[in-house]
Amino acid sequence: MTGTAYGVRMRVLVTGGAGYIGSHTVVQLVAAGHGVVVVDSFANSKPTVMARLAALTGMDIPVHAFDLTDIDKTERLFAEEPFDAVIHFAGLKAVGESVEKPLEYYENNLGSTFSLVRAMRRHGVRFLVFSSSATVYGDAQEAATEDQATSATNPYGWTKVMQEQVLRDVARADPTMRVALLRYFNPVGAHPSGTIGEDPQGIPNNLVPFIAQVAVGRREALQVFGDDYPTPDGTGRRDYIHVEDLAAGHLAALTRLASTDAPVSTWNLGTGRPTSVLQMLHAFSRACGRELPYVVTARRAGDIATSYADPSRANAELGWYAERTVDDMCADTWRWQSANPTGYPDA
Repeated sequence: MTGTAYGVRMRVLVTGGAGYIGSHTVVQLVAAGHGVVVVDSFANSKPTVMARLAALTGMDIPVHAFDLTDIDKTERLFAEEPFDAVIHFAGLKAVGESVEKPLEYYENNLGSTFSLVRAMRRHGVRFLVFSSSATVYGDAQEAATEDQATSATNPYGWTKVMQEQVLRDVARADPTMRVALLRYFNPVGAHPSGTIGEDPQGIPNNLVPFIAQVAVGRREALQVFGDDYPTPDGTGRRDYIHVEDLAAGHLAALTRLASTDAPVSTWNLGTGRPTSVLQMLHAFSRACGRELPYVVTARRAGDIATSYADPSRANAELGWYAERTVDDMCADTWRWQSANPTGYPDA
């Protein structure tokens, strides 16, 4: 590690670095003077993302195309290349799919973390920033704080709970390790250039990508799952955070790990302000300049009325704040989606 104007310069391995949050974090890492290497299986992303990252950063980012559950390839990567830190985004992440394929989720998400952490320890890589989730708060997601007991309501959420516990235990057993657990809620938005953004495969599982596809003509109307919740307009409320703010939170956590004595640090990354489904729909209508159609259908099983973070610990300890508004999130998403109506090209 060497010094830069931004602090300590590290060589960072970003797992899942071609994915939605990973790609935005790669851009900010390079801008901050860090060296970046990506590993991605491209199961939920496309190789063409890497050309967009090269154009944005002015650098060809080295990329290794394999799944971290491959222990031999993971070990070979660490044996051949020196790293100071890892930011771990890689994993399967669809809640509904995890209910249908629980074993696949446990095998992939836990197995990749086992393989990664073994290689890190074997090669003396001390710093790990882990992409966790608000799902670890189970049903208690209203003004959630980091000290709450963890739980989950689906296999995807349980994989995050279990990975957090594994990382805590490993860090406590190895006094050299420093781990950040970042719990975030609903990432939305895109890079202001409109060249990278969220490109879900198939029917989007999340609200804003679905609205964006309605706006660009790929979907007929938004389905609003229930309008009888105990909220101001009857629709569910969530803590939406701009992906650029979220990426900045990962950089802040990485910087903090280099100077802390705590083996494990846990931070919520959110705005602390819930936004309802209809509020988000109206904000997107403002962004694209027309009213967007929607239909109200029955509630989805497992959905809760309100979910938002208490980000005060990250504010105080990292000096990090979510700065962008819901209108910013929608404007940037619309810029991305309108410029890339079918997402990233296949080749």
